[in-house]
Amino acid sequence: MEYNTQLKKIALPEYGRHIQKMVYEVMAIPDREKRNEQARAVIAVMGNLFPYLRDINDFKHKLWDHLYLISDFQIDIDSPYPKPSPITFEEKPRHVPYSSPDEIKMKHYGKGVQDMIQKIVSIEDAEVRNAAVKALANHMKKAYLAWNKDVVSDDIIFKDIEILSSGKLKVNTDLRLSVGNYNVNGNNHSTQNPSSINSNGSGNGQNRQKRQMQQQQRRRQQQGGKS
Repeated sequence: MEYNTQLKKIALPEYGRHIQKMVYEVMAIPDREKRNEQARAVIAVMGNLFPYLRDINDFKHKLWDHLYLISDFQIDIDSPYPKPSPITFEEKPRHVPYSSPDEIKMKHYGKGVQDMIQKIVSIEDAEVRNAAVKALANHMKKAYLAWNKDVVSDDIIFKDIEILSSGKLKVNTDLRLSVGNYNVNGNNHSTQNPSSINSNGSGNGQNRQKRQMQQQQRRRQQQGGKS
């Protein structure tokens, strides 16, 4: 009996061992024309395994590269694409430059807000810069409320922008931010959840219970009058 542990390691497990055996059979065909024909047939089978990837650019190119990889780059065929080099598949991934936590001055805003402020500082057009600052301030207020459910005043956001920009951005104190139900100086204009409001504008909780009690009371009074 043949066990997988006794067989050669599968080069690309996503294609399975049967595809690898087919590639080995193609490699053993002596006639070059017949070998090319069978290689194209194997490519077709490989493509049928992943039909949802056919719309991807260079899908056919990837299949031929995988064919060479499965054969350990030993198959001798006429490919419509250049033969890949083993070094291409052995290349190590590039180093990802992660940001140090110390580089983020105010972690509740995140590194993205800090980078956006630096971009806004470099904008020369005053009108465009002011519009960008206003949009950023509203976003910062939203980010602030995500971590701190208490009401935050606009002055705190303006001060944080000045700190993060090292004093290069001055926000007009007359500006009023708006984030969801929070508006004008951070006052909460609507503390009630909108989903709890029915079509009559009353709450679905205590108000509904109060109406039910009133209806029951009126029914008892009507029944008492009839008797």
